[in-house]
Amino acid sequence: NSFEYVGKVMIRLYKSEIPIIEKIQVTFITDPEKVKELYEEALKIYEARDARIRGMKDEDVDVFYGCTLCQSFAPTHVCVITPQRYANCGAISWLDGRAASRVDPKGPIFVVEKGECLDPIKGEYEGVNKVVKEKSGGVIERVWLYTAFGYEHTSCGCFEAIAFYIPEVDGLGIIDRDFKGKAVNGLTFSAIADITAGGTQVDGFHGISIEYMRSPKFLQADGGWSRIVWVPKRVKEKVKDFIPPELVDKIPTEEDVSNVEELKEFLKRVGHPVVERWKAMEEAKPPEEEKPAEEAVIGPLPTVTAAVGGFRVIFENARIYADRVIIKRIK
Repeated sequence: NSFEYVGKVMIRLYKSEIPIIEKIQVTFITDPEKVKELYEEALKIYEARDARIRGMKDEDVDVFYGCTLCQSFAPTHVCVITPQRYANCGAISWLDGRAASRVDPKGPIFVVEKGECLDPIKGEYEGVNKVVKEKSGGVIERVWLYTAFGYEHTSCGCFEAIAFYIPEVDGLGIIDRDFKGKAVNGLTFSAIADITAGGTQVDGFHGISIEYMRSPKFLQADGGWSRIVWVPKRVKEKVKDFIPPELVDKIPTEEDVSNVEELKEFLKRVGHPVVERWKAMEEAKPPEEEKPAEEAVIGPLPTVTAAVGGFRVIFENARIYADRVIIKRIK
């Protein structure tokens, strides 16, 4: 019936994890009004911290920072923290990474030498690739920091939000951890998180922090905010000041649309930039050639066998459209 032992455990944890701490006090506050007051104060402190880092650019620093705190459940995940790309969890900025690496040089947060910039738009750096390959045990060889496609940054499971691809409109939706309903594609956060998490690179599924959505580098290789087609209202209000003014009313929330068909109509009606991509895709389609009717040949069908141990099919940079897929077991 006391918080005393919880406090003692927390003190021991902090002092064992951060040996530089000599004395520490833990205070539990249970008065709702006092909690509310301190919560608002904490938000102001965090905002001031975030505002400070927003004045920095990735190009202005010589090093980034890496974090492997989540490798206990995502062994191949390595978070790369830059001034313009917070850690996926939203808890570690570039300044936090610098402080943590200095306090505990052998800890899970460490310096990442940038090396040569191989692609400034996608955000590929020679030094980042080298460190990520080493820390992931060779599983992840390349990372593009500013995109949700190709060699996108891996995701652990602690991400604040997910950018997910919606093929029907060739755009990206955002869903955050606190959103309890279904996204416009009919999936919940947990369902999309299952696809995204685990430290792998899954094309079109990208774990992000809320603060990264305020960055000029936010998915810049994919078109940034001009590619975002759906966001929960609560998140949209949080980052509204960082969305280009001409796009604010063109990005719907759960209050505007509830399924992909409604989304498509909404985007057309408001003239969302992604609609231009549809037109370009239509124009790029080659004309269908009329094929002469073929006479069916009746004969025995070949027997297809699969090797013991199963198989794996890997699609790279593929985009597949299908109205319906039916898989049947042949007896």
